[in-house]
Amino acid sequence: MPDAARAVAGWIAAGCVLLGGVAVTVAVGAGPGGPWRGYVSEAGVSDSAFASTYRLGVFALAAALLSLAAALPATLRLAAGLLLAGAAGTVVSGAVTCSAGCPLPPFETATPADLVHAGASIVAAGVTVLAMLVVGFLRPATPELRRVARVAGVVALPVAGAVALGLLTVGRGDLVAGLERMLLVICAGWGLCTALLLARHRPATDRRADRAVPHPREHVERDKRVTGSTTSV
Repeated sequence: MPDAARAVAGWIAAGCVLLGGVAVTVAVGAGPGGPWRGYVSEAGVSDSAFASTYRLGVFALAAALLSLAAALPATLRLAAGLLLAGAAGTVVSGAVTCSAGCPLPPFETATPADLVHAGASIVAAGVTVLAMLVVGFLRPATPELRRVARVAGVVALPVAGAVALGLLTVGRGDLVAGLERMLLVICAGWGLCTALLLARHRPATDRRADRAVPHPREHVERDKRVTGSTTSV
């Protein structure tokens, strides 16, 4: 993909992150659990007043992951593939809503829709964290992309592990609710910062022009060579 197209994809990703983040935040704040309690997904149940707003936000975040994958340079194909998987999981998470309370085993009896929704959400968050680590540590990237990915990945990895452990040991509650929200904020923040970095595009013509214009020091060295040759003659 040309650099200009990648820059456009970066701007689209940044806009989708902002749109999705605002929509999900509004829906969660007005949802059954309020802004701080319960699973985030509870804002998307059929009884929620802002269920459609929540789904809109989730689909916007899926579009953000898709656009971010398109904006990444060719050297980061592995990370792009992980983001594509994350986008697919996010779409499934938004399309298949959980039942009231989003019950999950081993502490509650879950319906098939609950399991599909939870599984898709876990996959989406997990592969996004892996994409951070790939960009930050495993594949060549610009220093700015690496720094952002390393900070986000180092913070997100233990939080993701704590969420998984909390689901298995304590279940639904304030602890898991807080950790889940923290993880989503980290993922959204990384996506936004990365998208903005990728959107900073400089046309190739400008770079060629820079190479064509000699540096002032080159002028001085050339003048010295010319003067020296004239004197010797």
